[in-house]
Amino acid sequence: MASVTARNWALCAVAVLNVLFVFISGADFIRFVSFRPIYHNITGETTLCQDSIPWSVALKNSSVLWSLVVDMSLLALFTAQHSLLAWFPVKQALQSMLGALNRTAYCFTTALVLQILMRYWQPVTGAPCLWSVRHAPWSIWFPLLCFALHFLCWATICSILVIFDYPELLGIKQVYYECLGLGDPLSEKPPPARRLLSHLRHPVCLELAVILWLLPALSLDRLLLAGTLSAYMVLAHSLDKQDLAYLCAELKVKVRLFAEPQEGSVEQNSSNHKEKGS
Repeated sequence: MASVTARNWALCAVAVLNVLFVFISGADFIRFVSFRPIYHNITGETTLCQDSIPWSVALKNSSVLWSLVVDMSLLALFTAQHSLLAWFPVKQALQSMLGALNRTAYCFTTALVLQILMRYWQPVTGAPCLWSVRHAPWSIWFPLLCFALHFLCWATICSILVIFDYPELLGIKQVYYECLGLGDPLSEKPPPARRLLSHLRHPVCLELAVILWLLPALSLDRLLLAGTLSAYMVLAHSLDKQDLAYLCAELKVKVRLFAEPQEGSVEQNSSNHKEKGS
């Protein structure tokens, strides 16, 4: 009994530490991919590109080429980790070895690879920008608009992750169910939900695409980052008509659930008015 209790406590400790690491990495990624480029564009603190250098000269610059090679290697590392651990044979092998910690290990390695990518990412400052908003008054207003839209997109992404059962997404629920002997939490979801999750784990493609591409200045390394991640999002998911029909049905249910309390309060208020009038 004592060994079982110690094992459960160890599983819980690993799951909680992993969640903290994932949240810290998520905050770092938001700063890396969204707010830092916008802030640097507003303040002019960092030179993002050199518009005076022709493309023919920039693409022959050894420092530019080396930065692109490093960045492509980092993106290849991320896509390899994200795809390899999601591959069914590898997933089955890890499930047999790690058990309830399988999802925790996936989230941990994803966060670790993101930390490596952010730590060693090489900005390409020796080449022109593909576009750059630098003329007044848009040089001030457009970065503020980008900031507002990025903030809205990140808020939408966070709300979607909460709706999509984030404890299960981060591996906490698997450990909790394992400690209580309840089995796999995915088994309690209806077949259409399991089918949807097998095709698309986190449906935030549109919001992340806006974040990746909507910037006051698009440098060459940002083009590489945005293009690679956008292509990966398009190719990685396999949604079909059944998944879309299930999503539409669930959306209607959620809207009806949110509308019912308001309708009930309106009916109650009208009845109270009638009672007072009588």
